[in-house]
Amino acid sequence: MSIKGILTGKEEKVTKPKKTNEEMSFLEHLEELRWHLVRASVAILFGAIFVFINVKFIMDKILFAPKYPWFITNKVFAWMAVQFNSPDLAINTQPFSIINYDMAGQFSTHLNIAMIGGIIIAIPYVLWEFWRFIKPALYEKERKHATGAVFYSTLLFMLGVFFGYFLIVPLSTHFFGSYRVSAEVVNQINLNSYISAVTTIILGSGVVFELPIVIFFLSKVGLVNASFLRSYRRHAYIILLLLAAIITPPDVFSMLLVSGPLVLLYEVGVVLSQRVEKKRVDIEILEA
Repeated sequence: MSIKGILTGKEEKVTKPKKTNEEMSFLEHLEELRWHLVRASVAILFGAIFVFINVKFIMDKILFAPKYPWFITNKVFAWMAVQFNSPDLAINTQPFSIINYDMAGQFSTHLNIAMIGGIIIAIPYVLWEFWRFIKPALYEKERKHATGAVFYSTLLFMLGVFFGYFLIVPLSTHFFGSYRVSAEVVNQINLNSYISAVTTIILGSGVVFELPIVIFFLSKVGLVNASFLRSYRRHAYIILLLLAAIITPPDVFSMLLVSGPLVLLYEVGVVLSQRVEKKRVDIEILEA
């Protein structure tokens, strides 16, 4: 009992100081990570429930929209076709039909849309939980330099989602929807096939647009630097072109249209890596 407790006759409650990140054991780190993952999963679940309830609007007005001529991207390409007197630039002028031949096909597609939609809606909170987990392991100066990481990560992810939805999806639906090996074969796309392609493109584009953030953190831990990224720039460009070829229809125009932003993101990552190196050198000079 403390002196204050003896004088007042009351026993004081002793509170143990909270363990710092350095003092936590491996199992305690796992427990902390588990709770961050639980909270992130709950956020995704709430987002999935919201999408599940509003699936009719999401299907009719969002996911099916890129295959119709009135979609904004298709209207832009139609305008370009008139301006350049090139009818081949017009896309999705003849929308194809969607069919379902699996008994549980529509229900499984409903669940798939809800899960992907829940991830997209909850991504800001998921990234915030991830930041809360790694933040205690950073030095005070590193925390200041990483201020806004959640905001920029979310911004890049959403830019990728919009890029995939408004550009890659219309180009893909036009190419595969209008591709014919014979006039005798009519395209009737399976519901699950269409939704899987669209959601994969949208979610994949969001992940790919996180490239500058990935380069930034790899630079922070010393795995890469600006010199390394510049030295292997040609190799990186080839990989980005291959990635663009995978997520776009197999034509040169679409591949180049998508690879441009990817190359730009890579160069942004080089600049961020250079800034990380400069700050590290400045810190070393101050501490010397």
